[in-house]
Amino acid sequence: MKKHTDIFKIIGLNVKAYRKKAGLTQQELADKFFGDRSKISDIEHGKEDFMLSTLLDIANGLNVDVKRFFVPIKKTE
Repeated sequence: MKKHTDIFKIIGLNVKAYRKKAGLTQQELADKFFGDRSKISDIEHGKEDFMLSTLLDIANGLNVDVKRFFVPIKKTE
């Protein structure tokens, strides 16, 4: 797997984990910013077509430091 692909997969897994930790569905998170659940789904599945500003919005919506999305999440979090 390519390294740039790895980071998108890590980001996607982290977005999903923090969204679930916040008790939000994909639609609820999308409603805060995009209104389009498929955008959240694409990010969570490691698609590479999102902008950093989108990731910043998601981090703010989940009250998570955006840096946490770039590091593999530990099982205890």
